Amino acid sequence: MKKLFFALVIALTAATGAQAQTKVAHVNTQDLLDTLPSHKKGIEDISFFQKKGIEELTEMDANVKKLYKEYTELPAGTSPTIVKYSQDRVANAQQALETRQAELEQQIQIMNEELSTRTLATVKEAIDLVAKKKGFNYVIDEQGALFANGTNITNEVIVELLKIDARKSAAVTPQ
Repeated sequence: MKKLFFALVIALTAATGAQAQTKVAHVNTQDLLDTLPSHKKGIEDISFFQKKGIEELTEMDANVKKLYKEYTELPAGTSPTIVKYSQDRVANAQQALETRQAELEQQIQIMNEELSTRTLATVKEAIDLVAKKKGFNYVIDEQGALFANGTNITNEVIVELLKIDARKSAAVTPQ
Protein backbone atom coordinates (compact mmCIF):
# COMPACT_ATOMS: atom_id res chain seq x y z
CA MET A 1 0.00 0.00 0.00
CA LYS A 2 2.82 2.39 0.83
CA LYS A 3 4.44 1.65 -2.55
CA LEU A 4 1.18 2.45 -4.34
CA PHE A 5 0.77 5.68 -2.39
CA PHE A 6 4.40 6.63 -3.06
CA ALA A 7 3.98 5.92 -6.81
CA LEU A 8 0.82 8.04 -6.88
CA VAL A 9 2.59 10.96 -5.17
CA ILE A 10 5.48 10.75 -7.66
CA ALA A 11 3.06 10.64 -10.61
CA LEU A 12 1.14 13.65 -9.33
CA THR A 13 4.36 15.57 -8.68
CA ALA A 14 5.61 14.81 -12.19
CA ALA A 15 2.28 15.86 -13.71
CA THR A 16 2.28 19.09 -11.71
CA GLY A 17 5.86 19.81 -12.76
CA ALA A 18 5.01 19.19 -16.39
CA GLN A 19 2.06 21.54 -16.16
CA ALA A 20 4.21 24.25 -14.61
CA GLN A 21 6.60 24.04 -17.56
CA THR A 22 3.87 24.27 -20.21
CA LYS A 23 3.75 27.74 -21.67
CA VAL A 24 0.63 28.94 -23.45
CA ALA A 25 0.14 32.10 -25.49
CA HIS A 26 -2.74 33.43 -27.52
CA VAL A 27 -3.27 35.34 -30.76
CA ASN A 28 -6.15 37.16 -32.34
CA THR A 29 -6.54 35.31 -35.64
CA GLN A 30 -8.84 37.96 -37.10
CA ASP A 31 -6.18 40.62 -36.54
CA LEU A 32 -3.66 38.37 -38.29
CA LEU A 33 -5.95 37.91 -41.30
CA ASP A 34 -6.80 41.62 -41.43
CA THR A 35 -3.12 42.57 -41.74
CA LEU A 36 -2.10 39.87 -44.24
CA PRO A 37 -1.76 41.54 -47.67
CA SER A 38 -1.97 38.28 -49.64
CA HIS A 39 -5.21 37.37 -47.87
CA LYS A 40 -6.72 40.76 -48.68
CA LYS A 41 -5.58 40.40 -52.31
CA GLY A 42 -7.07 36.91 -52.49
CA ILE A 43 -10.42 38.17 -51.24
CA GLU A 44 -10.32 41.01 -53.79
CA ASP A 45 -9.53 38.50 -56.57
CA ILE A 46 -12.43 36.28 -55.56
CA SER A 47 -14.78 39.27 -55.40
CA PHE A 48 -13.66 40.41 -58.86
CA PHE A 49 -14.18 36.90 -60.23
CA GLN A 50 -17.66 36.74 -58.66
CA LYS A 51 -18.57 40.12 -60.16
CA LYS A 52 -17.45 39.05 -63.63
CA GLY A 53 -19.32 35.76 -63.22
CA ILE A 54 -22.51 37.57 -62.27
CA GLU A 55 -22.15 39.81 -65.32
CA GLU A 56 -21.70 36.77 -67.56
CA LEU A 57 -24.68 34.95 -66.05
CA THR A 58 -26.83 38.08 -66.35
CA GLU A 59 -26.05 38.28 -70.05
CA MET A 60 -26.83 34.60 -70.52
CA ASP A 61 -30.11 34.99 -68.61
CA ALA A 62 -31.08 37.94 -70.80
CA ASN A 63 -30.44 35.77 -73.85
CA VAL A 64 -32.66 32.99 -72.43
CA LYS A 65 -35.44 35.52 -71.85
CA LYS A 66 -35.03 36.93 -75.36
CA LEU A 67 -35.21 33.46 -76.93
CA TYR A 68 -38.23 32.58 -74.79
CA LYS A 69 -39.98 35.78 -75.83
CA GLU A 70 -39.30 34.99 -79.47
CA TYR A 71 -40.73 31.50 -78.90
CA THR A 72 -43.89 32.75 -77.21
CA GLU A 73 -44.46 35.33 -79.94
CA LEU A 74 -44.43 32.82 -82.77
CA PRO A 75 -47.55 33.39 -84.81
CA ALA A 76 -50.33 30.84 -84.73
CA GLY A 77 -49.93 28.23 -87.42
CA THR A 78 -46.12 28.35 -87.36
CA SER A 79 -44.56 25.20 -88.70
CA PRO A 80 -44.03 22.51 -86.01
CA THR A 81 -40.39 22.31 -87.12
CA ILE A 82 -39.87 26.01 -86.39
CA VAL A 83 -41.70 25.67 -83.04
CA LYS A 84 -39.47 22.70 -82.10
CA TYR A 85 -36.38 24.61 -83.22
CA SER A 86 -37.38 27.60 -81.09
CA GLN A 87 -38.12 25.39 -78.05
CA ASP A 88 -34.73 23.70 -78.42
CA ARG A 89 -32.95 27.07 -78.58
CA VAL A 90 -34.60 28.13 -75.31
CA ALA A 91 -33.84 24.78 -73.64
CA ASN A 92 -30.22 24.79 -74.83
CA ALA A 93 -29.65 28.37 -73.70
CA GLN A 94 -31.20 27.58 -70.29
CA GLN A 95 -29.03 24.46 -69.95
CA ALA A 96 -25.91 26.44 -70.89
CA LEU A 97 -26.80 29.04 -68.25
CA GLU A 98 -27.24 26.39 -65.55
CA THR A 99 -24.03 24.61 -66.54
CA ARG A 100 -22.02 27.83 -66.52
CA GLN A 101 -23.46 28.83 -63.15
CA ALA A 102 -22.38 25.48 -61.68
CA GLU A 103 -18.90 25.88 -63.20
CA LEU A 104 -18.49 29.37 -61.76
CA GLU A 105 -19.67 28.25 -58.31
CA GLN A 106 -17.16 25.40 -58.39
CA GLN A 107 -14.35 27.73 -59.45
CA ILE A 108 -15.19 30.15 -56.65
CA GLN A 109 -15.20 27.29 -54.15
CA ILE A 110 -11.77 26.18 -55.39
CA MET A 111 -10.45 29.73 -55.16
CA ASN A 112 -11.74 30.01 -51.58
CA GLU A 113 -10.16 26.68 -50.61
CA GLU A 114 -6.82 27.64 -52.18
CA LEU A 115 -6.84 30.99 -50.39
CA SER A 116 -7.70 29.36 -47.06
CA THR A 117 -4.95 26.76 -47.48
CA ARG A 118 -2.29 29.35 -48.39
CA THR A 119 -3.37 31.72 -45.64
CA LEU A 120 -3.45 29.01 -42.99
CA ALA A 121 0.03 27.81 -43.96
CA THR A 122 1.43 31.34 -43.77
CA VAL A 123 -0.25 32.11 -40.44
CA LYS A 124 0.87 28.78 -38.99
CA GLU A 125 4.44 29.39 -40.12
CA ALA A 126 4.51 32.82 -38.45
CA ILE A 127 2.97 31.49 -35.24
CA ASP A 128 5.45 28.59 -35.16
CA LEU A 129 8.39 31.00 -35.53
CA VAL A 130 7.25 33.25 -32.70
CA ALA A 131 6.24 30.36 -30.44
CA LYS A 132 9.64 28.70 -30.85
CA LYS A 133 11.52 31.98 -30.27
CA LYS A 134 9.55 32.67 -27.10
CA GLY A 135 9.40 29.07 -25.87
CA PHE A 136 5.63 28.54 -26.02
CA ASN A 137 4.27 24.99 -26.17
CA TYR A 138 0.80 26.03 -27.28
CA VAL A 139 -0.72 29.03 -29.03
CA ILE A 140 -4.49 29.33 -29.03
CA ASP A 141 -6.87 31.65 -30.81
CA GLU A 142 -8.23 34.05 -28.22
CA GLN A 143 -11.60 34.20 -29.97
CA GLY A 144 -12.08 30.49 -29.33
CA ALA A 145 -10.85 30.58 -25.75
CA LEU A 146 -13.17 30.91 -22.81
CA PHE A 147 -10.50 32.82 -20.95
CA ALA A 148 -7.30 34.31 -22.39
CA ASN A 149 -5.26 36.06 -19.73
CA GLY A 150 -1.88 34.74 -20.86
CA THR A 151 0.70 36.22 -23.14
CA ASN A 152 -0.72 37.82 -26.29
CA ILE A 153 1.77 37.33 -29.14
CA THR A 154 -0.45 38.75 -31.89
CA ASN A 155 1.82 41.74 -32.61
CA GLU A 156 4.97 39.59 -32.79
CA VAL A 157 3.19 37.17 -35.11
CA ILE A 158 2.03 40.05 -37.33
CA VAL A 159 5.65 41.17 -37.77
CA GLU A 160 6.69 37.65 -38.82
CA LEU A 161 3.57 37.24 -40.92
CA LEU A 162 4.33 40.36 -42.94
CA LYS A 163 7.92 39.20 -43.51
CA ILE A 164 6.81 35.74 -44.66
CA ASP A 165 4.05 37.17 -46.85
CA ALA A 166 6.47 39.62 -48.49
CA ARG A 167 8.97 36.83 -49.12
CA LYS A 168 6.31 34.56 -50.64
CA SER A 169 4.88 37.38 -52.76
CA ALA A 170 8.36 38.25 -54.08
CA ALA A 171 8.93 34.60 -54.99
CA VAL A 172 5.67 34.48 -56.96
CA THR A 173 5.92 37.88 -58.68
CA PRO A 174 7.95 37.76 -61.93
CA GLN A 175 10.64 40.41 -62.21
